[in-house]
Amino acid sequence: MPNVISNEVKLDFKDVLIRPKRSTLRSRSEVSLERDFGFRNSKQTWTGVPIVAANMDTTGTFEMCNALAKHQMLTAMHKHYTVDEWSAWLGSNEGKASVKYAIASAGSSDADFNTLGQVLDMSEDLRFICLDVANGYSEHFVDCVRRTRERFPNRTIMAGNVVTQEMTEELILTGADIVKVGIGPGSVCTTRLKTGVGYPQLSAVLECADAAHGLDGMVVSDGGCSVPGDAAKAFGAGADFIMAGGMFAGHDESGGEVVERDGKKVKLFYGMSSATAMGKHAGGVAEYRASEGKTVQVPYKGAVSATVLDLLGGIRSACTYVGAAKLKELPKRTTFIRVSQQVNTAFGYATS
Repeated sequence: MPNVISNEVKLDFKDVLIRPKRSTLRSRSEVSLERDFGFRNSKQTWTGVPIVAANMDTTGTFEMCNALAKHQMLTAMHKHYTVDEWSAWLGSNEGKASVKYAIASAGSSDADFNTLGQVLDMSEDLRFICLDVANGYSEHFVDCVRRTRERFPNRTIMAGNVVTQEMTEELILTGADIVKVGIGPGSVCTTRLKTGVGYPQLSAVLECADAAHGLDGMVVSDGGCSVPGDAAKAFGAGADFIMAGGMFAGHDESGGEVVERDGKKVKLFYGMSSATAMGKHAGGVAEYRASEGKTVQVPYKGAVSATVLDLLGGIRSACTYVGAAKLKELPKRTTFIRVSQQVNTAFGYATS
């Protein structure tokens, strides 16, 4: 028999709405989404809009960083860029202008650690590290976070993924500044189907944020945001940052080519544990494991700027509904109500 069955209800973004409250704000234009951060372990500060494009082949690109930096948003680069590619970008005019909004990514292998070191040594302005593995619960990963903190004491480290309070605390105490929260919520992640492991994202953010903030750490809600309202809910639940992949897929700045299928322009979007990604970067899926991601075709959306403005506009609007003049105030002003239905789908499910 299982050791324990928890009967406590855990909720996802689709299970709740934010209750409106009296507000003195007259316009969405009065809302500031910019935040000032001071990080626990790196002792560094950063000011910007705390939204991150995920470190995936199809979203974590130099081109995406150049575009999002104009909005003071971050991009976690995928880890498969070569040192030479990093050098060329950092030496370009766009790279010099955008580097403060760039995050260098790595896994837990020695090869990744060595590449990370070479990349970070190129620029003091490259201040963020993303240590990303599917399972942040292994002792090997904790050791990786510790080693990275020792090697780069003044860099801000984002590490994960986990979904529980005790592991959030352990990663922060080991050296992480921002803990990545999310197992299985992503639109092209199949971990929950292949392994049966996961945690509803809203509850994970609520619980992990509470644990992190008790130690002066932070969390980034990684995955599960498919519309701007989901991002607002993640911030309302206490996420200091949100990370998204699917919302940034399909644009000019996304990786991959535009192709035409059945008369419509599309781009590929795939999980980094998918057969597509492992075939591209590791020669295929190893016999001892299963693919935990899928590959999909997403409609070609043009420049990412329109998506960014829609996302930021939705979050600002959420703030006006609860009277939060600043994004930092949103968690204090948020009350969630459980619902059985999000929207009226009589004419389909559309956000524009």
